[in-house]
Amino acid sequence: MIKAIAMMSGGLDSILAAKIIKDMGVDVIAVYFDTPVHSSQTGLKSAQKNCKKLGIPLKIVKTGKSYLRMIEKPKHGYGSAMNPCVDCRIYFLKKAREIAKKEGAQFIITGEVIGQRPMSQQMPQLKIVEKESGLEGKLLRPLSAKLLPPTEAEQQGSTDRSKLFDIRGRSRKRQMELAEKLGIKEYPTPAGGCLLTDNKFSAKLKDLLNHKKMLTERDYSLSKIGRHFRIGKNKIIVGRNKEENDSLVSLQNPKDYLFEVPVIGSPTSLLDGPKTEKAIRIAAKLTARYSDSKKELVQVNYGKNKTIKVKPILDSELKKLRV
Repeated sequence: MIKAIAMMSGGLDSILAAKIIKDMGVDVIAVYFDTPVHSSQTGLKSAQKNCKKLGIPLKIVKTGKSYLRMIEKPKHGYGSAMNPCVDCRIYFLKKAREIAKKEGAQFIITGEVIGQRPMSQQMPQLKIVEKESGLEGKLLRPLSAKLLPPTEAEQQGSTDRSKLFDIRGRSRKRQMELAEKLGIKEYPTPAGGCLLTDNKFSAKLKDLLNHKKMLTERDYSLSKIGRHFRIGKNKIIVGRNKEENDSLVSLQNPKDYLFEVPVIGSPTSLLDGPKTEKAIRIAAKLTARYSDSKKELVQVNYGKNKTIKVKPILDSELKKLRV
């Protein structure tokens, strides 16, 4: 039995790629890489639902510290934000190659389309990714295969090149038509599933990297939520809703202080870094500013049974601290 590993993001292109090759009689195993920079669980849910419908087993692989180090120092640089798309593809494909070896799979499938993404899906970048991942001749991109040299799977008859496609560019019209033809009805609307392409999220990571040598998964998780403020060595994060408040509580380190205005509606704020009098006062003032209190002096609880009364921070001061 011919086996293949399908890179599965849960987006339409990856679903189509897996379906096309499975329909040729290839035993397809899908792999979803769970990273700390996914904007939501939409891709994972779509991957799980569609793989189940297609009868394709799905492996969920959680990335580790090596992935974070790659983000911080990518060989091929960043895109418009802090997105190391070329290095990211190489990283995932190297992991997929390891899985392929264990599973006895002969080649790897991706849903890449030539010209769809400006940084990682142009012809030169596709060649770099294939070479540096060690997958020359073993990386099949079914949606654009007819625009690329035949892979080993095509040359050896494991797949039928005549049933592959020549899709190019950013339009998704042909993919949507193909989805309808193949009976694929549920898939996410095209959107940036990776937070590294978001300038606001990237700004938070850059700020952290200016103050820390290496980031942790907790740093990435905290960067997804709240309003962020910087005062010297201190980072202050203010929750915007109950969900974010709860997340800040769950992500708190033993040395962190949490702030809250009692009784009335209030954000939860997290103070990371040295607990100086200045940092505590500013964290309290930020918490008061985003609370529902209308008082000139607001009581803010923090730490273990500590209280401070402060005036809400002025907008002019707030803007200077905002990350």
